[in-house]
Amino acid sequence: MSTSFQSPTMGAVHVSETQFDAVRPLPYKPISADSHVTEPPNCYTDYIDPKWRDVAPHMIANEKGGAQFVVDGMAMKIGMGGLAAAGVDPKEIKLDTASFDEIHRGGWDPKARVIEQDQDGVGGEIVYPSVGMLICNHPDADYKTACFDAYNRWLQEYQGGAPDRIFGVGQTAVRSVGETIKDLEKIREMGFWGVMMPCDPSTEFDYDDKRFDPVWQAAIDLKLPLSFHILTSQRDTGILGMGLPGRSKGKANMFQGLIRANQDAISLFIWGGIFERFPELKIACVEADAGWAPHFMYRMDHFYRRHRFHAGNTDLPRLPSEYFRENVYLTFQDDLVAFNTVELMNPARLLWANDFPHSDSTWPWSQQMLARQTRHMPDDIRRMILRDNVVELYNLPVEDDLIVVEERVTTL
Repeated sequence: MSTSFQSPTMGAVHVSETQFDAVRPLPYKPISADSHVTEPPNCYTDYIDPKWRDVAPHMIANEKGGAQFVVDGMAMKIGMGGLAAAGVDPKEIKLDTASFDEIHRGGWDPKARVIEQDQDGVGGEIVYPSVGMLICNHPDADYKTACFDAYNRWLQEYQGGAPDRIFGVGQTAVRSVGETIKDLEKIREMGFWGVMMPCDPSTEFDYDDKRFDPVWQAAIDLKLPLSFHILTSQRDTGILGMGLPGRSKGKANMFQGLIRANQDAISLFIWGGIFERFPELKIACVEADAGWAPHFMYRMDHFYRRHRFHAGNTDLPRLPSEYFRENVYLTFQDDLVAFNTVELMNPARLLWANDFPHSDSTWPWSQQMLARQTRHMPDDIRRMILRDNVVELYNLPVEDDLIVVEERVTTL
């Protein structure tokens, strides 16, 4: 069985029977550690350096009337319907047939965004790109840089429309060490709260190379958390048909593997001794869930104890799991396993997110889902994961007192 309610920005919103059961909402508003914009048609064309304007990412309507972004140099067309299907009945999700007028207005309109936050019972969101997330996989580093600079300019205006509820994360292409440091400084000057690093840098060397050490020190000095989001590595994008070499394993199978690039990034920071050299550095593993982390840490410790000598990993003074627990934050949305294994992780490093407006979002029933999935947890631990940790990590300017949420009696 299912029902629906009317959203002033979306129309009828699907709600399943299991999502709206008779559970009281939380007594305060969580803050989402991972939400997204849906870039409007002019995001790149109006804000990009003029010399790139003729090839800037732009929106088209396909033969079905669906809104799609076309990115020069990438074969795929990015369907906006699949990026803004929060609250849509799974049977009705339109990956490439939804028009721009049909999707959540809050993806680009800050006033509408606040309304949609209130519908979900959240007090604010850390906001990431959607199209820009996939542009991380573009083969041309110069093109990526132009796109990310344009996105940051647009995002600054979007965030400015609701600065106490929308907390933007800037983008950098990591084209060189020196330029990345300048990007971090500019991102902080623009008023953003964090920076999204592509899982694959545009440099010839990877993140575990000590030549990146000045970047990590700059991030610490600027108090700018570094985020690694799924789908920002070429190894993730087979699910989207972006032409990766090798045999297709099917979309369902590829979906299971979306967290692999993030796991690899975490491993680079641990095995490369980055956290040992920079103990104050914090990174966020975004939208890759958290329920897998206890076993991942266990396997790393097993390798360290059993195989580090013949593998050459002998210089870590602490177990890999200790660095993981202290320096790595994990965001997740609907991950009951994570809530049930909190004692095997560091609860001060877990961050809940609603992933709005993407199709994997828990909007508009986040309050009900969280009340149900966390009913076994101590109140102080639950509040850490749903609100306090993200406030501390990003130094957010939000009130410390509890915000009582009015119950939607008609939906319970």
